[in-house]
Amino acid sequence: MTSSKLTILKEVLTQKKSEIASSMTEDEFFNLFSSEQILKDFELSYDELNDGIVEGGSDGGIDAIYSFINGELLEEDTDYTGLKKEIVIDLIIIQSKNTNSFAEEPMNKFISSAQDLLNLSNDLNSLKATYKKELRKKIELFINAYLRLASKFPKLNISYYYAALATELHPNVQRKVPQLQNVINTQISDSNITFSFIGIEELLSLARKKPVRVKALNIEGTPINTRDGGYIALVSLTNYYEFITEKNKLIKAFFDANVRDYQGKIEVNQAISESLKNPNNEDFWWLNNGVTITTTNATLASQSLTIEDPQIVNGLQSSHELFYHFSTGGNRDDSRKIMVRVIKPVDEKSRLKIIKATNSQTSVPIASLRATDEIHLNIEDYFLSQGLYYDRRKNYYKNLGKSAEQIISIPYLSQIITSIALREPNNSRARPSTLIKNDEEYKRIFSKEYDVDIYAKGVQLQKKVENTLKAYSPVLTTSEIGDLKFHVSMFIVADTLKKLTYSPNDIKSIDLILISSAKISQAIVIVKELYDSLGGTNKVAKSQDFVTAIFGKLGEIIAEHK
Repeated sequence: MTSSKLTILKEVLTQKKSEIASSMTEDEFFNLFSSEQILKDFELSYDELNDGIVEGGSDGGIDAIYSFINGELLEEDTDYTGLKKEIVIDLIIIQSKNTNSFAEEPMNKFISSAQDLLNLSNDLNSLKATYKKELRKKIELFINAYLRLASKFPKLNISYYYAALATELHPNVQRKVPQLQNVINTQISDSNITFSFIGIEELLSLARKKPVRVKALNIEGTPINTRDGGYIALVSLTNYYEFITEKNKLIKAFFDANVRDYQGKIEVNQAISESLKNPNNEDFWWLNNGVTITTTNATLASQSLTIEDPQIVNGLQSSHELFYHFSTGGNRDDSRKIMVRVIKPVDEKSRLKIIKATNSQTSVPIASLRATDEIHLNIEDYFLSQGLYYDRRKNYYKNLGKSAEQIISIPYLSQIITSIALREPNNSRARPSTLIKNDEEYKRIFSKEYDVDIYAKGVQLQKKVENTLKAYSPVLTTSEIGDLKFHVSMFIVADTLKKLTYSPNDIKSIDLILISSAKISQAIVIVKELYDSLGGTNKVAKSQDFVTAIFGKLGEIIAEHK
């Protein structure tokens, strides 16, 4: 049976690699695959998964590392200053070995790196010779968040995973776990530490676990049938909690990506929380606007409403407060109710109108509803004709099994356009997830005045640049590639157009066939030299000085051509 399961898992790995990441080595893909399975409940995109991978030399036995605050991925530009209560921080560390056994050496590396990296009094810069820059940055991100939120007494979970194509666990390996836990406890005493060995059986089980797409919602009384496949019903708070959770974990896939990143005003959340904690004579639904769910189909049988592909498009704050309330000990016998509207849109455009309409009278900023704009539908359609998949609805194409290399997320496209069309690669590097949070900046990136082709050309150029950077000699580190990739793309656009100032639509005239690997390599040499001359750091990549230096050099090159 063991050999049979190994055969099945290897076939799964082969097929998946071919489908989603054909250019990766087997070891690289095993790391991505393991991380994806382990983090499945967090609903990360391929961009987010890849960003946490730090494998290679000087990694301290850590192949991937991710931090989450209240279930949301912690990134460089994450704003967590408004969080005030019931904060949960998760640090997840993964070792993935494409080998047939669990070994002691990786465990020893875990212990050693924990002593160095999780010692909050250590200066991470003093560990440059031992640990690579990418890993130190991820640890620094976690430590900064943990210390800044320390006064609010967050719950800290530190979870280690060791994945391998193994079936048995030797006692000598198992006994290393308490040693690791002791090391961490001496440095962060108030943390909840877990360690999991992920072998063949666990990997197969995780791989078979599919996102929840159909779920029953138990309702109270007789619902109103809207005759177009929709329903309006009252649902007990506990039944609604059961609907939005699986094994007491929030089902993130149920929350529409257009609005789920909005944290809301703290006072609004506090009011909902107080209402939940202190029931009075008023039912909850009297004081709350309720929840709107879109669905592809809903059927009623007795007191159970089966909802297919539910997307909660309004009522995010209420849903989250309900989740926190019941998951932290709220009274499960609470008989109060929440009003739920289930709507079956006729098509995607109708669904997007519903999202805008149901959120128009709340404090959700317009930028949070960005993916409902027609321009994103146009980009998605055009990308399909170019062999690209625009991830307008997060993880939609990932769940369809499309290639990771062809899936383009909204944040990634925003970074590309900011660098090549707006000529601000420093902002692309500094603000990977917040470029379009501001309504004004959003309109600069996604403008109706831009030809849709510039978005596709931008992606195709960026992919060529990144592939050339990865193959560049001498070899560049992952951090260096991240620091340079947007600046190099901007350099190439300006150099090709022979203009220091150009309009975004000028990009349409660029013939990508003429931009060879040799031309990109020449651009890398020039940009890298400027980067190094200014200090060659992440801080440099985020600075205006670097951009100014690039344009200074471009001015010289363009003048020579005249």
